[in-house]
Amino acid sequence: MDAGTLQVAKQLTEVDYEVEESDPKTEAGERTVALDAATVKVMKAHRAQRASERLTAGPAWVESGRVFTQRNGEQLRPSWVTDRFAVLAAQAGLPPIRLHDLRHGAATLALAAGVEMKTVQEMLGHSSITVTSDTCSTVLPEVTRNAAETIAGLVTRRTGTDGHTSGTQQPSHSEMVTS
Repeated sequence: MDAGTLQVAKQLTEVDYEVEESDPKTEAGERTVALDAATVKVMKAHRAQRASERLTAGPAWVESGRVFTQRNGEQLRPSWVTDRFAVLAAQAGLPPIRLHDLRHGAATLALAAGVEMKTVQEMLGHSSITVTSDTCSTVLPEVTRNAAETIAGLVTRRTGTDGHTSGTQQPSHSEMVTS
């Protein structure tokens, strides 16, 4: 937490109610992710809360080594996390969204904030920038609007009092009629 980073080193999967721990699917999946200051603050508060709960639980506490656990310290089941997310999203009035879709949302927000695609790729742990570009990002309307304005800003325009761009010769009324 002092470094403001999170180390992704393992993943949990659940098959037939059995939870298995394994390495991430690709080498790129093992990564260090930078955390913003507000998230670090929340994580430190969470860690302090869990330490208090550990003391209260005494010998009933299960030391799973996990950051997010059941009340007694046991690791959470991936299916429970998925189901709980669905309940919270519905309570918040969100449209149906999968927990995994948060990765796509994070990529989209990062790109909208001007983060380079290569950085987004590394944040998400993709082995290829193509995967990040093709599957985990959506261009927000605000981004396309900003892109249009930025591109237009590169073109110097001078308009005269008649509203036409200066430097171009407008056809006369008689030329337009005879054309």
